[in-house]
Formats: sequence, C-alpha cells, structure tokens
Amino acid sequence: MDFSQRLQQISANPDALTQIGRGLEREALRITPEGTLSAQPHPAGLGSALTNQWITTDFAESLLEFITPVSRDVDSLLTQLSDIHQFTYSKLGEETLWPMSMPCFVGSEDEITLAQYGSSNSGRMKTLYRQGLKHRYGSVMQVISGVHFNFSFPDAFWEQLFGEQTAEARQAAVSEAYFGLIRNYYRFGWLIPYLFGASPALCGSFLNNSASALNFEKIGCGTHFLPNATALRLSDLGYTNHEQSSLKIGFNSLAQYLEGLQRAIRSPSEEFAKIGVKVDGEYRQLNANVLQIENELYAPIRPKRVAKSGEKPSEALGRGGVEYIEVRSLDVNPFSPIGITEDQVRFLDLFLTWAVLSSSDPMDDAELACWRDNWNRVVLDGRNPDLQLKIGCNGERLSLQSWGLRVFAELGQVAEAMDQAAGSDHYQQTVARLKTWIENPALTLSAQLLTQIKQQAGIGNVGKALARSHAQALKTRDFRFYSAQDFEQEAAASVAKQREIEQSDRQSFDDFLDTYFDYLK
Repeated sequence: MDFSQRLQQISANPDALTQIGRGLEREALRITPEGTLSAQPHPAGLGSALTNQWITTDFAESLLEFITPVSRDVDSLLTQLSDIHQFTYSKLGEETLWPMSMPCFVGSEDEITLAQYGSSNSGRMKTLYRQGLKHRYGSVMQVISGVHFNFSFPDAFWEQLFGEQTAEARQAAVSEAYFGLIRNYYRFGWLIPYLFGASPALCGSFLNNSASALNFEKIGCGTHFLPNATALRLSDLGYTNHEQSSLKIGFNSLAQYLEGLQRAIRSPSEEFAKIGVKVDGEYRQLNANVLQIENELYAPIRPKRVAKSGEKPSEALGRGGVEYIEVRSLDVNPFSPIGITEDQVRFLDLFLTWAVLSSSDPMDDAELACWRDNWNRVVLDGRNPDLQLKIGCNGERLSLQSWGLRVFAELGQVAEAMDQAAGSDHYQQTVARLKTWIENPALTLSAQLLTQIKQQAGIGNVGKALARSHAQALKTRDFRFYSAQDFEQEAAASVAKQREIEQSDRQSFDDFLDTYFDYLK
C-alpha cells in the first residue's frame, strides 16, 4: 500500500487519529534580573529534584526541567505545562527563566553548579554522571536547553493498520513501524529546525568555552550569529561527541539498534580514559567508555519504552519493544512562555503520522550520513532561498522550498483526516499557517528572533525582555488543570520520598556502582 491508502485505512476508526499520546519535557535556565546565570540552589519550594514527578533539574542546579504526564488532548497537554510553569514562578522570587535554547551569559565553567540530588546512591550517581559530562564535553555545552516531545500512537491505530495479530506479532510490527518512522525522521525531519529552530545567534561567552570554525557575524555587545542559521543548538557547536560519530548505530530494526547501543556502552574510549574514573579517591565519571550510560547517546529522535524499576532503557526496549518515540530536535520557542505552541504540537502530530504511514526503505550508514548533511545545511543556512538539499546520495538536489511544499501537500491530507476524526479544523489551520513559512523564510522562528536581536542590539537584551514578559504572563494566569495545592503536596511528598530512599540505602556507593555496571563485565 502507498501513503494515501494507509491513511484511508487508518481513518476508518476516528480513535486511531484522536487518541494519540503526547508528553512534553521543557528545559529552562534560571537567571537573575541582570540576565546572568542563577547561582542559587534548586528552590526548596519546588521539592526534591530527585523525586518530583513534574519539576526536576537537568545538568545543572540552575537548569530546570518540567515534565508533563501523557495526555490524549493537545489543550490539556499545554495547560498542564503552563500550570507547572506558573507554580514554579511562585517559588522563584526575582529570578526568571531564560527563554532560549542557547545559554545566557556564562562567565566561566565554574559558574555552573552540577545538579544535586541528595546523599542516596541513586542521587549521587546522577550527579556523578553529570560530572563525567562536564569532564568530557564541558559544562557550558550541557546547559543548552531544548524541548522534548514524547509521542505514541494508540492501540486503535495499530489495529487499523495491521488487523488482528498475536501479542508477539503486534509487538514486532509496532517496533518495525516506529523504526520506519525514525528513518523518515532522518530523511525529512530537517523541516523541524527550518520551521521551529530558534537559535540563529548566541552569546559570545558560549564561544569562549568552545572552539568554532564558523564564520560568525556580530551584533551589539558580544552576540554572534549566522545570517541564515536556524538552529545552532543542533550544529557542531551543540551536542557534539566525536567519539560517538564513529558508533554507526543503525535504525533498520530494534535488534540492530540495540546491538549498536550495547556496543557503544561497552566500547572503551582512549580519550575519556585520560580523564580517569577514580582519581585520588574521587570519582570523575561513571566509567571510561564511549557512553557512560545509554542516555549519553545524542540523537535527534529516540525509540523508548517506559522502564520498570531498576530496568535500563535498552532492557525495557528488548523486553517489550518500542512503546513511543522521543523527538529531541525542538529548540525552546522564545516567543512562548512555556517554550512551545499549539501549532508546533499539531505539526509534530501531523509529521510523525505522515512519517509512519509513508514508505521507509532500510538505510545504511552512507545514506544516513547524506541525510545528516541535509540537516546540517538547514541548521546553518536554512533560510537561504537558494539552499539545495540532497535527494539521497546520488547527487540529485532539490530546493528546500520545493521539497518542503511536496511534504506539506501530503501533510494536508493527514490534517484533513485528523480534523474529520475530531470534528474540527485545527490541523488544517496549522498546515495553512506553516505552509506560508515554507514559502517565506522571514516568518520562521529563527528569522523573527534574529530581527529582534538586531533591533535590540544583542541576544541578552531580547532574552531579558522576553523573560520578564513571560514571567508576568505566567504569574497573572489562573491554574486550569492542576491546583496550587496539587503542586505543594507533590513538593512535600517528593522531599519525603527522597528521605526514604536515602534511609533505605544498604550498599556503599562503590558497591552500588559495581552492581549497576555488572552487565559491562
């Protein structure tokens, strides 16, 4: 069957297109009124960063992470994230949240305090993992922020697509379909940084801490930019691990992916061995392998399954197959108080549905490299009207606009089907609006942001102004999904839960790590 036939088959059951599962994770740096990185510890009023289900930290004490539960409704999803932001602001005092992916002014690595999770073995391991990241890549790179979008199709979708199957056959078919989606994401996902990339510029302090051969232009007091860049966060300036570039992890099947991941976790790194693991009685990293743990693999999209207690991500995938996918290519939207908009969520719904229903041939390492080159072109030069992208590896090229409009023609079909299932026109409106962004690069988020940066003489001025505006909007709204009491109760419960974990530890930290990494031996 072709794409249109599969879409027609799915559309026969409205639940297949209206019961999509979505979750959001948004990262944001806490900043002072002057626009510099907060030096304060994680606010006590937010509870325990180790155990709070909604509010935690990522790499640094100052880098908050907000997590929504799975929702089947777009409005509920965004309302939940807004409520989490609103409660957080009630505990921040004069601090605000930096509204961009690339960090605010950071004078030196020493200003970044690693996230702290208490005295339990699991808490200490989380901080040690971050210590390893600091030694391997530097702290400044690790405080780059993003928005992660978790997405799953409902059972009704797979029932329409595959018909009756045994549980084992269904599990295998679903995993195979998700890996087809992932391959198409690599082929066409450059649309995401083109439309929603919002890091065309960065503070010069970031470059002081990382080498770059890019030919930047400058604005104001130390802002560097590329004229047609969309998402410098996704460039070599961002999450780059030269050790990982040789991993060759494939996406043609679950077995191939897991084999590559296991090889990476077990492969020793000469470069990282120089750091040392335990030096003068102090740990510097969890181990000296290419990846300390699986989460260190930097990828624009990941196959995922909810893990059981004590289960590693790859073990969960091996046990039950792919349950959902995590999209990791979204910059923080600087114009949204919560870092993402309804149009962005609906576009991802459309794009991921299109990607799973479209044909997706196997992909070797050479082809994957060709598609990654397209991503890099869009990231660094995506708003160039003359930009040409590769069509595979055979030398053929097509303009970004021409290719984008071809994809949008089929996204329009998905939008019609989704709107018909839901009895609305929201998805078609999203396609109509974003299609104009394909035709006119000046409408993209990166173009809008760069215009403001030029008008206001630098990224710092824009960031501080947007942060103040977002703080005001969030502080004056009413809770709509949760209540303040819900958050207060969760904060108190998370503190009690952390204390309970700390009191229940029976192993020394050394023994705990030995037990955790037994599978590497």
